[in-house]
Amino acid sequence: MNLNLSDKVFLVAASSKGLGYGIAEALAADGARLSLCSRTRADIEAAAQRLRTEYGCDAKGYVCDASDAASIGAWVDDSLSEFGRIDGLVVNAGGPKAGKFDAFDDDDWEAAFNLTLMSAVRMIRAVLPTMRANKSGSILTVTSSSIKEPIDILLLSNVFRSGVVSLVKSLSFDLAPEGIRINNLVPGSIDTDRVRSNDAFSAQRIGISAEERKAQRVSQIPMGRYGETSEFGKAGAFLLSDAASYISGATIFVDGGKSKTVW
Repeated sequence: MNLNLSDKVFLVAASSKGLGYGIAEALAADGARLSLCSRTRADIEAAAQRLRTEYGCDAKGYVCDASDAASIGAWVDDSLSEFGRIDGLVVNAGGPKAGKFDAFDDDDWEAAFNLTLMSAVRMIRAVLPTMRANKSGSILTVTSSSIKEPIDILLLSNVFRSGVVSLVKSLSFDLAPEGIRINNLVPGSIDTDRVRSNDAFSAQRIGISAEERKAQRVSQIPMGRYGETSEFGKAGAFLLSDAASYISGATIFVDGGKSKTVW
């Protein structure tokens, strides 16, 4: 399917690798222009160069700390100055640290609040003026399967990612009359550094190897494997494109059929 993304401008947060890069790559393959960001300049510039080389696209990397309001504002302002418009935004950030309730103090909760919930609020707020001026736009948040089934070792993620989904659903009603769509994309076990790290953390807690923990998790996935970032990315590109023009306020799972919830 041709998603008709040629020359459209998308901002993709936390896109030097992993899920964010998977979406950026799918957008690049369809001719989009990309503003990428991450906390590390060398990593994000390397990612942008890789996309320019492989797809011949217009891609530029910026440094942005998703937990900092000023940093988000600067990224959006610089992107507008460079590209002149914003057609889509991917809200994404590294997850808060793993652990259970007794492991966290107030500083941990505040850090997770800023990284996971307020990053979404601030990124969306920053792009809305230009989207409203153009009477069009698509916003996609990358969230977690914990919004449906809380994950034992990821309490901070469980709490704040659920807030992001509620934010998106609420905004979908307000933004639709202005021509702006907003959706959530949920990864299951996609083969990323974050998932490998969580496997190792969980394995240590229960006294097995990371490979054994991965095998346990794979056994619970109907498709019998972890997903690839490219598979996740293609789903994201579709939701951002006009091919999904009648989809807003939705939460789509890319999890190999693992979720057992009905809705």
